[in-house]
Amino acid sequence: MGERDERIPLTLFRWDNTSGTVTIVFKEVGFSTRKLGSLKVGDEVLNIAGPLGNPSSIEKHGAVVVVGGGVGTAAVFPIAKALKEIGVHITAIIGAKTKNLIILEDEMKEASDELYVSTDDGSKGTKGFVSQVLNMLIERGCRFRIVYAIGPPLMMKAVSDVTRPHGIRTIVSLNPIMVDGMGMCGTCRVSVGGKTKFACVDGPEFDAHEVDFDELNHRMKTYLQEERRKACTGHPQ
Repeated sequence: MGERDERIPLTLFRWDNTSGTVTIVFKEVGFSTRKLGSLKVGDEVLNIAGPLGNPSSIEKHGAVVVVGGGVGTAAVFPIAKALKEIGVHITAIIGAKTKNLIILEDEMKEASDELYVSTDDGSKGTKGFVSQVLNMLIERGCRFRIVYAIGPPLMMKAVSDVTRPHGIRTIVSLNPIMVDGMGMCGTCRVSVGGKTKFACVDGPEFDAHEVDFDELNHRMKTYLQEERRKACTGHPQ
């Protein structure tokens, strides 16, 4: 938000070309998101860079499943909405740890033909993970052409593990740590198909079956100690 603050990747939930506004949904987790959440009406951020990377492919793929885990629901919403608008049948699965963390349920109902909700503790919808709901639908005989999954790395990996045996094309959106957003710093590098890719310019969407999720999960923790230090002191060092 300021000159000494880190850049963080955030996905647009909605945008209005007429008014020139964008809507971003995020969860306050670390120093930067808590600082962003503390802003009041009229406050300013230093700058916003974007759009970065490549746009989603909005084409008639056949039956599509969109899977949103936690705040990943906000990122998968515009994909579902755009696909439904061109006549694609959309099955949506959204989930969170508990019912109080389920977001955008009404919006996802409007953007899909079928909506399934799951919670880890069973407080709303199906008890279990979104990947388990997806597996249940596949076992029932539902034929899906493509799956879009956005959420925590472990959730996207679980979805990928479900679809791989069935040969269902699966696309995930990766948001590793980013610094310059132009592919020059290399901070957002990920391994896809055994090759190094930069999420900010080559992504953010990749073939889930080729992503090295173990490496991704490890790299997401690269600056964990610095993040904790900044949360305590308010300074990067």
